[in-house]
Amino acid sequence: MRVLVTGGAGFIGSHVVTALAAAGHESVVLDALLPSAHPGGTPPELSGDRVVVGDVRDREAVADALAGVDAVCHQAAMVGLGKEFADAPLYVGCNDLGTAVLLAEMAAAGVRDLVLAGSMVVYGEGRYACPRHGTVRPGPRAEADLRAGDFEPRCPVCGAELTPGLVAEDAPVDPRNVYASTKLAQEHLAAAWARATDGRAVSLRYHNVYGPGMPRDTPYAGVASFFRSALARGEAPRVYEDGGQRRDFVHVRDVAAANTVALEAVRQRRPASFAAYNTGSGEPHTIGEMAAALAGAYGGPDPVVTGEYRLGDVRHVTADSRALREELGWRPRVPFADGMEDFAAAPLRGSGSPLRDTGSRREGIAVTLPGA
Repeated sequence: MRVLVTGGAGFIGSHVVTALAAAGHESVVLDALLPSAHPGGTPPELSGDRVVVGDVRDREAVADALAGVDAVCHQAAMVGLGKEFADAPLYVGCNDLGTAVLLAEMAAAGVRDLVLAGSMVVYGEGRYACPRHGTVRPGPRAEADLRAGDFEPRCPVCGAELTPGLVAEDAPVDPRNVYASTKLAQEHLAAAWARATDGRAVSLRYHNVYGPGMPRDTPYAGVASFFRSALARGEAPRVYEDGGQRRDFVHVRDVAAANTVALEAVRQRRPASFAAYNTGSGEPHTIGEMAAALAGAYGGPDPVVTGEYRLGDVRHVTADSRALREELGWRPRVPFADGMEDFAAAPLRGSGSPLRDTGSRREGIAVTLPGA
């Protein structure tokens, strides 16, 4: 199988390319090499059987990259909460317009198989149980409560303390920030494309992905990257709220393997379809636990719990990934402790590795995002 990997030079995308090669598949990489994803001033090493340097919103670049491919693995996206709401046009442009352009060109090229990098952020808060009212969906946390250090959501009916649980794919979606809204829009676009073209699409709703090659020192990276970057500077990781936020940290190699499994599965599906799968380790940990494990593996300094908060963050969201295991046969292989040891010793993206010639054909369609 020949697969176009958008964002294939990025953190997750580059691991997907490696996993595809290990499974005997060819890959075409389309990547704009944006500074926000590749900090440090030097381009990353590029792998893949063919590489097109271009923006996913550039129809000519996308059409060129699609030539001769059998399926698409769409990883290109702006990630994280960003710095402020003024980033919204950039998120919508890159994530949603970029996805629309890609899908339109896939329709024109007759490519009908897609795996999309989705996200657990589409759920908003995770699953909660009230002792009196059963499963409930708390609303956004009030800033006054966060300011007072009252971080836990309460039952929206009686105000009781809630017990967090695992969220399944049939949970209602409730995106609570710009990034989350764009990730849900990507899924809606993929589902519409599948119906209109007799295509087959899978969205892998990633939980907190971490591992070698995460971008460093950027407001668009995830919390694991923030902590690892701080440790590399000799600083203590700064843990927001009280550190009790529950997440599912899944190693990037397991996520790359999930993409390979999903690509092979989607090729077998008939007729047109869209499905979403949670992609997590199945082992919830708090952010405080993750910071402590990473700092311990790195050799300190110990994390500092600051009580700070970010509006738009959710308190607890952890995955029920049984469907991906049972229906597609995927299994996470990297235990939490081993993954943190690996991550503590691995270089971050942007550490200055030069671009080398790997024999791939490179196209000169460099497009810079506005404001990048």
